[in-house]
Amino acid sequence: MGVDEFIGKPLTRILIDDREIEESECEEGRARGLKIYPAGRKEFSDIVVRSHNDEVEQRWALSGCPQRDAQGQFTGFCGHASDVTERRRSQNEVSRLAMYDSLTGLSNRLSLSSQLDRQMRVCTAAKRACAIMLLDLDRFKAVNDTLGHQAGDELLKQVAERLVNVVMEEFELGRLGVDEFQIILPDIDDRARLADTGQSIVSLLSQPYSVDGNRCLIGASVGIAIAPYDGVTSEELVRSADLALYSAKGGGRGQFRFYSAELHDKARERTAIEDALRDVLLNEELTLAYQPYVDRDTGEVIGYEALMRWHHKDMGDIPPAKFIPVAEETNLIAKLGEWAIRRACMDAAQWPEHVSVAINFSATQFRQDGLASMVANAIAQAGISPSRLELEITESVFISDLERTDTLFRQLKKLGVRLSLDDFGTGFSSLSYLGRAPFDKVKIDRTFVVGSTDRDSRNPFIISAIVSVAKALGMVTTVEGVEALDELELVHSKGVDYVQGFLFSEAMSHEDVLERMADGRLILKAVGPKRNRAERHSVFRKVGVIHGDHRYDVRLRNLSRSGAMIEGIAEVPVGTELVLDLGGGQLALATVRRSEEERQGIEFENTLISDGNDGLCTRFRISPYALAAAGMPLQALPPGAYPLAHNVGAAGSGVPAFNTRSYASSEDMRYAG
Repeated sequence: MGVDEFIGKPLTRILIDDREIEESECEEGRARGLKIYPAGRKEFSDIVVRSHNDEVEQRWALSGCPQRDAQGQFTGFCGHASDVTERRRSQNEVSRLAMYDSLTGLSNRLSLSSQLDRQMRVCTAAKRACAIMLLDLDRFKAVNDTLGHQAGDELLKQVAERLVNVVMEEFELGRLGVDEFQIILPDIDDRARLADTGQSIVSLLSQPYSVDGNRCLIGASVGIAIAPYDGVTSEELVRSADLALYSAKGGGRGQFRFYSAELHDKARERTAIEDALRDVLLNEELTLAYQPYVDRDTGEVIGYEALMRWHHKDMGDIPPAKFIPVAEETNLIAKLGEWAIRRACMDAAQWPEHVSVAINFSATQFRQDGLASMVANAIAQAGISPSRLELEITESVFISDLERTDTLFRQLKKLGVRLSLDDFGTGFSSLSYLGRAPFDKVKIDRTFVVGSTDRDSRNPFIISAIVSVAKALGMVTTVEGVEALDELELVHSKGVDYVQGFLFSEAMSHEDVLERMADGRLILKAVGPKRNRAERHSVFRKVGVIHGDHRYDVRLRNLSRSGAMIEGIAEVPVGTELVLDLGGGQLALATVRRSEEERQGIEFENTLISDGNDGLCTRFRISPYALAAAGMPLQALPPGAYPLAHNVGAAGSGVPAFNTRSYASSEDMRYAG
């Protein structure tokens, strides 16, 4: 634009105020600066402007004073302009760096916090939902410590690239800390969709990475919370998602968790477990239970897998799924593992020579110094043949430092012990492990057994493929978790060598093992159901049933994705439509399909989904906005039952249509599994 083109034109026709541009992007944008001061014929200073037609981004700081003639009439402005393009560019870069992570280019903690605050205000005003996911990388520290921070930075960049590819454009993705990420997902409260997204992220981030010529394996844990159900402020929502993430990590990592009110109790329980673990060996509270694995053809016991059991004087029996992850995080697993292998070898010394003992080794144990020496000492003290000891190792030992891993494998094989690749087919399993490490056995995970006899299942083909590869490499195979006769027939037809599962025996104490051996009971028969069926969760807890405008208290006996068994109301005709209140705003429409005295089998209109914690939940919940409209305060959903919206009365209202039975107090209601 030449000088002549400026003459005689208003400033607002040729220049644009930067402040006007910035504020037009906000909800409360206002015309300022260049439009106000010249129009008011007032002095102005350092208004940053650009031209309407300038193809090159250029900024000027404009200052001017109004001019008047001898009669006091306004004649225009006299002023000057300074080129501030570079200064403005630097300021914008500083602002950008303040809101973005310099390593990955994603939004940083400050930006995410600001965006979540804004999103929560919008959602509350419009009575909409907003979900967030907190992600934590599993085993990242091991890679960072082993390969160095430069390799760790490269790995984080690759993680960010994968997340960008899986996260939709309308979501906001950012990095909170070293190996922590957050995703904001506006307008989503469908837990089935969120579960799919969470599982996709876990699976995607668990695939191998190549960093500076090294093959790295990490994983991810995900915590999910949804507003307004799990919090009505950004602080509450983040706190809920963080608690869900904490639960996901404590449950074994490599999984997602939805927030639930019960997680507060679980967090307190985990703290108690951590405190008690420090004295578990001193108090002699640990024992080993042994589950046999048998020959597929004869049912003869080939060996026993040693499983750790903990009975606490106050907390009772604590399952390994709860205390093993805590032991790994607190670096107590090495002591527990050493105790277990010494105890297992001593017990096996009392068995027949042809019966072996298998014991699990976590990746954390596998990386401890002096492992081979400790194993050698345990074998020598027990006086057993090294070939009778089998170490079950998961593929997570291949995370990094493959040279050290290979060295340890050679040391263990030199001792004469047998090595088994455990849980093969899950997580980020790779056939390269079978060719790289000197394994003697491959254990096929139960996830390929469940549903394998269904008509459209592809699991039989996967089982066949694993068996074929193992045989080609001179390895034997064991399949775990066989619980039905049709599953046994299937794995038998696929050529699996050994079978393990409740169909033959559950885990038993060492005393029971010795008793069976003394009686010569080393041949086990398969005893169990003919066919597998949909997995049911025995919950044995108090829930509500709503019929018409009356609510009944009943016991939930078991729960599956498609239905449940309830107990507590009588004379309910088949075909009756009910609403099952599972608590926490979860209502499931159902129809009675079986009715016998005070028990009913009900079928859900919409199937339940996994809650990421071996449990089930509804896809949708009653919105706190609806509850607020019905007179309740706007707050996150409480854990139990409460007055419902949409003309559904409070507990006990209305006239009952069915007979009820009296129950003991709610303290008698316990989770059975």
